[in-house]
Amino acid sequence: MRGIGLVLDLGLVLIVTFVLGAPAFAQELSYPADFRAQQITTNGTTLHVRVGGNGPAVVLLHGYGETGDMWTPLATDLARDFTVIAPDLRGMGLSARADKGFDKKNQAEDVAGVMDALGVANADVVAHDIGNMVAFAFAAQHPGRVRRLVMMDAPVPGIGPWEEILKHPLLWHFRFGGADMERLVAGRERIYLDRFWNEFSAEPARFVEASRRHYAELYARPGAMRAGFAQFAAFDQDVIDNRAFLARGRLKMPVLAIGGERSLGATMAIVMRAAADDVSEFIVPQSGHWLMAEQPQQTVGAIRAFLAKPAVR
Repeated sequence: MRGIGLVLDLGLVLIVTFVLGAPAFAQELSYPADFRAQQITTNGTTLHVRVGGNGPAVVLLHGYGETGDMWTPLATDLARDFTVIAPDLRGMGLSARADKGFDKKNQAEDVAGVMDALGVANADVVAHDIGNMVAFAFAAQHPGRVRRLVMMDAPVPGIGPWEEILKHPLLWHFRFGGADMERLVAGRERIYLDRFWNEFSAEPARFVEASRRHYAELYARPGAMRAGFAQFAAFDQDVIDNRAFLARGRLKMPVLAIGGERSLGATMAIVMRAAADDVSEFIVPQSGHWLMAEQPQQTVGAIRAFLAKPAVR
């Protein structure tokens, strides 16, 4: 097992690796045939969005190193009882290339526009990694449109122990970007992304070769790495915006904070309790950061149980 731990003064393990369990469930990246994919124009850009199922809406927001395809196990399960909406974030995956607008306050409006286009007034929101940051900004700006919020294994700029988290040497990529860095990784996207899948995995082999090829191909598309770098470059502005959101009031909707046992762990709940009043937590055993790939059955089960609870409307 590989793993690099970050221990805060609180004595909690913070950043480590991720485990992929239940191989057949974890490795499937194709949505069921009854899902449709469409391009939705929103907030000055166009997002690639997968939609399927019936019932109350659930919006799924992915993170870096993956796309909306990461949600296949969860989307397949939830579609029995929910209308599932899974976009690729601005400039990422099969969404239109974008050169600006990567602050999460703005990307929250991308999400609002997708919901408007689909006629969705409110939704449960489930997020991972960079998606957490977009979800937080969306919930802060549109609290009436979020019934319940699930935040999975990534910090939120400016919230809780953000400054301590930034000190960890594993997070050097937060400041990696720009024209020269794009030239360095051009044609080497797989090498760069392998670093994330390996260092943030307890057992790198569990992030399977088929998934690596799939995502590397998507991130090799023109403008994709630039968009990925821009997600991180916006963190300084995200800190300013998030602290302003918090100054105006805390989140009131139910929140589930999920951390990988060998990654953010209980610190995910610490982050969210700094900004929300109703936070429950779940630590996924034998998992690191890539929860949906490493331990999909446990992760889906925890989300399912949470979404069965009463929601704020």
